[in-house]
Amino acid sequence: MILVLWDIDRTLLYTGDTDRLVYRELFEEVVGRPAERLPARGTGVTMPLAVRELLCANAVEPERIEELAQRIVQRMPAQLERHRGDLSRTGQVMPGAPAALAAVHQEPGLVPTVVTGNLRGSAEIKLKALGLDEYLDLGIGGYSSDDSHRPALVHVAQQRAGTRHGCTFTRETTVIIGDSLEDVRTGREGGAHVIGVASGTTSAEKLAEAGACHVAPDLTDIQRIIRLIDQCAASDVDQGCPEPRQDAMPEEFR
Repeated sequence: MILVLWDIDRTLLYTGDTDRLVYRELFEEVVGRPAERLPARGTGVTMPLAVRELLCANAVEPERIEELAQRIVQRMPAQLERHRGDLSRTGQVMPGAPAALAAVHQEPGLVPTVVTGNLRGSAEIKLKALGLDEYLDLGIGGYSSDDSHRPALVHVAQQRAGTRHGCTFTRETTVIIGDSLEDVRTGREGGAHVIGVASGTTSAEKLAEAGACHVAPDLTDIQRIIRLIDQCAASDVDQGCPEPRQDAMPEEFR
């Protein structure tokens, strides 16, 4: 069996400005003044770390950061839930995502879930708001509510999936599909092969250079995505993906 770990933001869906609105609202509610700077877009950093960066960037006293960060993180899912209607109206499903999710779900031997910088509650809200939860076993995923260190989430998902399916998932049988350099780092450090998807803010070249085993422009070529998953899992490499190579990128990117 192969454990397939989907990234969420900019791989499966795009929430537009809703996430940033939630940051603004909670910062002002908890800190008592408006935020002047917000976290960078599309980095893939986990939510708890992004909140700490938000507080630091807005000159919050160092001794208050941990307490305020915990308060903001605790309120994140509920605040996002208040904007579920906005997510449904203005959020975007990434090209090919529904069909790719369905195909992976239906493929014998593939176990699809998520590994994400979102808190579990936030991840579920986003996926359900845009109708993408049907083909994912969200109970076995890895979330930043489990650990703020994203590479650690691979092991969390492997353990949960192993318990559910009665087998052991390792680097050789785990594949991440994601759009950011953080997704690549998560796989290389956490124990998974990575298929990069150039649908976010990171180019195909950068994803390949960082160590993605393969790179696709998006999720629209469903059979290619299935084939790449099989190729990753069939690799004999024991210490992560091979060194970046020219054929890691599709021809349209060379």
